[in-house]
Amino acid sequence: MTGSGKNVAGYLARHAEPDNRPFHAGSLEGIERAVVIPALAEFDSLFDTLASLALNPSEDLSRTLVICVVNNRRREVCDPADYRNNQATLALLSALIRGEDVRSAADPTADLRLIRESGLRLACVDASSEGCELPDKDAGVGLARKIGMDKALRLFGPDGWAKLVCCLDADTKVAADYLPQVTRGFARANRPAAAAVAYAHERPADPEFAAAILNYEIYLRYYVCGLQYAGSPYAFHSIGSAMAVTAGAYASVRGINRLEAAEDFYFLNKLAKVGPVARIDTTRVYPAARVSARVPFGTGRRMIRSLAGDHDGSRLYHPRIFLILAQWLAAVAGDPDRSGSLICAEAAGIHQTLSDFLSARAFPDTWEKIRRNSRNVAFLNRQFHAWFDGFLTLKLIHWLNDHAFPPVAMEEGLRDLFEAMGVTPPAPLRFGRTVSGDKGWAMLQMLRRLAP
Repeated sequence: MTGSGKNVAGYLARHAEPDNRPFHAGSLEGIERAVVIPALAEFDSLFDTLASLALNPSEDLSRTLVICVVNNRRREVCDPADYRNNQATLALLSALIRGEDVRSAADPTADLRLIRESGLRLACVDASSEGCELPDKDAGVGLARKIGMDKALRLFGPDGWAKLVCCLDADTKVAADYLPQVTRGFARANRPAAAAVAYAHERPADPEFAAAILNYEIYLRYYVCGLQYAGSPYAFHSIGSAMAVTAGAYASVRGINRLEAAEDFYFLNKLAKVGPVARIDTTRVYPAARVSARVPFGTGRRMIRSLAGDHDGSRLYHPRIFLILAQWLAAVAGDPDRSGSLICAEAAGIHQTLSDFLSARAFPDTWEKIRRNSRNVAFLNRQFHAWFDGFLTLKLIHWLNDHAFPPVAMEEGLRDLFEAMGVTPPAPLRFGRTVSGDKGWAMLQMLRRLAP
């Protein structure tokens, strides 16, 4: 057994979720990749998403298993409407898996016929029915993803360490070339451990909803653009519906965590330490822009705040923060033979608040440990970025935000960051407190190109 195969076997033996929930599927022969979709009360969205997958090439569909994890808490604490919705979803999925000619009141024929006739290979995990529910402590999208991804690894077996597990959400449609392009994204010379797939929120017809999602997506892409400018290896989007990973890399980081939110951020942060996280910009996924209060932050919560008139969420990190981050990363890379104290002194020259942050985290001692345990400069840089990871980068950004550079209006942040990057915007940056309308969407299109 190869080392990667042992990783998978060891993970399944010690860290995977128990494989004790009902699993419905047809033939499991010849599966080369899996797509895992958590679903909680998603009857009205899931089958549209499956229909978009069904438009992918037949040769890719024949080698792909789509695993839907229909989940909820115990009935005593679950919304009764959510439970009924899940049971209807399970019934329809089971009928599709059996190949029955089904009808749905929500969608009379079109999507279901496409799913059934396309060759899309479906499976579902019942984490909804009595005795199968998610435990109260960990119930949420993180655990639902983990159940489905662990199931995929079991189906692949230890020898399937190079096979792919793709993550979607039930309200996220995909392009008709999603499966082949994601596969090609992993066939690169640098052998990525994981990938962030390009995404674009759908533009709602309602102007208020459209403005809310526009401002949110600009915020997300501005942050990644800032990390790109700074030269951070963590300059990629962490979006649960736009991730993919090899089975071996998944096992090597002990899988995805069970968090109710931000499971995607922490998961990709771990993966970036074991191998490159590729950015696949040759295809796209299309998350829905909708209001949701299920998780404490994210798209749905941001939409709620914006629609309630809270425009603080439309402000951006001060662009000076990313300039300081760029100087800090360059200082570390510039002369790795220096002591931690000398690097801290240089950090004070960049900005005292940066030096305070590093001192609070005992950077000089940490740096000396990294130096002692590094056999060459390349390994030292890798160990440094394992310590100063995406999470600590975010902590530094928050520290600078709280102690030196408060948030700025969207117009100011975009203008100054674009100037630093040498980028010319598509139109003069003149908005109010938020961005809206066709000019705002033209700005977003540019950001989608800069930070897919």
